This record gives sequence, structure tokens and C-alpha cells, in this order.
Amino acid sequence: MRFCRAEAQGELFYGIIEGDIVARLSGAPYEGYARDGRVYDLQRVKLLAPAEPSKIVAVGKNYLAHALEMKEGVPAEPLLFLKPSTCVIGPDDAIVYPRLSKRLDYEAELGVVIGKRCRNVQPGGSAGVIFGYTCLNDVTARDIQKGDPQWTRGKSFDTFCPIGPWIETELDPACVQVESRLNGELRQSAKTDMLIHSIDRLITYITACMTLLPGDIVATGTPEGVGPMLIGDVIEVSVEGVGILKNTVGA
Repeated sequence: MRFCRAEAQGELFYGIIEGDIVARLSGAPYEGYARDGRVYDLQRVKLLAPAEPSKIVAVGKNYLAHALEMKEGVPAEPLLFLKPSTCVIGPDDAIVYPRLSKRLDYEAELGVVIGKRCRNVQPGGSAGVIFGYTCLNDVTARDIQKGDPQWTRGKSFDTFCPIGPWIETELDPACVQVESRLNGELRQSAKTDMLIHSIDRLITYITACMTLLPGDIVATGTPEGVGPMLIGDVIEVSVEGVGILKNTVGA
């Protein structure tokens, strides 16, 4: 199933996408959901970021080829960093190019949306806490990231985490294609079977130290081919079986 957040007639709501129709829900869908009877034409609603995470837990250098292109070594354990909820924007929203940066990069990723409050998830148990999957762009001020001793500032500007266009719950994430296109030109392409640390391993590792809440997102890492964006550029992130997330870079 495809779950979304949308705006119509000045109201924000969660919904289920069924063909060209959005069926409105009475609340968030994570632990049971109910339709409220209202339906909308998909073309007449604005799709928003499909989740409202308390945090985004991101994983650095989780594809070998990307780790090599960054020339910073391959981490033996998952390399975690956090992006704040204020980074989140939805499909077709503008990524703001910050005045403090001179290089703004795209990073296409598979985003894992958590469906249950969880801590200390055991190996093999991640499927029980995952709600679904979405496209994610880990936008990065690369010059700031490289200039600081840690990554928080370069990864955390407002608008630096586009997600969407919806959450797909019926996806086997073991071997799906993750790609980015800048102004229509393919820049990144890899399958998730190339992840150094699997999704199950990531959730076990993360929940050993922190609690994940419904709506939180795990960003699983980006393939090789990251590169800069300019004001006016259109960046698309696609995940096989999910969809395409498109955003424009603005001033």
C-alpha cells in the first residue's frame, strides 16, 4: 500500500493512495488506521513529506564505491549521524541553497520509515518495526561538512532532507535500484544489495543506543556519484518499487 500526507482545501491529513484517488485517514497510519470516508483526486491535492519524523538517523559511507570515492576509508561499523526534523521537506518543495555554502550536493538514498516504538531490536527482528520505505535525498553542504570536525552542520540546514513522494509498505528492499538524476541526467545508480551494512543490521545497531519512534526515518546511505547542484537545478531521486522524488534548488 502507498501512504501519503497531503494538503487539500487548507487541511493536512494522512491518506492511502489508490490509483488516482487519495482516501483520507483519521490519523497517522503507523499502528492501525481508519478511513474517515473522504476521498480526493490525487491530481488535486498537494503531496507533503509522507512522514513527520522526530529524527532522521543517517548512515555514512554505506556503499563501498561511495566510501572509496570520498577517500575517507571504509568504516568497520555503521557510521551514524543525525539530521533534525526541520530538514524535512516534501516532493516539489524547494531545496534552499544556503549562503554559507559554496558546494551543495545531492545524495540519493532509500529511506526506511519506522512504524513502532522500538529499542534493542534483535538481529532478524527489523521487519517487525518497519512501516515502509520512501525516497530520500541527504542534501549536504559538502564544503561545510569537510571543513568541520563532525558532520552535523553540513547535513542539517533547513530543507536538507527531502522525502517522498509517499511511503510504500509492500516492498522487498533487499535488491532495489536507487538512482539520482540531475536535470534529467543519470548521476547515481546502485542496488541495495551493495549496502555494506544491511537494513536489519542498521536497525539493530541504531536501537542498541537510541529509541526509534513511529515516523522516524533511517537513511541507509548513498551510492557513488554524488555531486554538486546549482540554483535552478532539478534533482530527482528514484527508488525501484517506490517512486520518484523531485525537487528544485532555490536561492
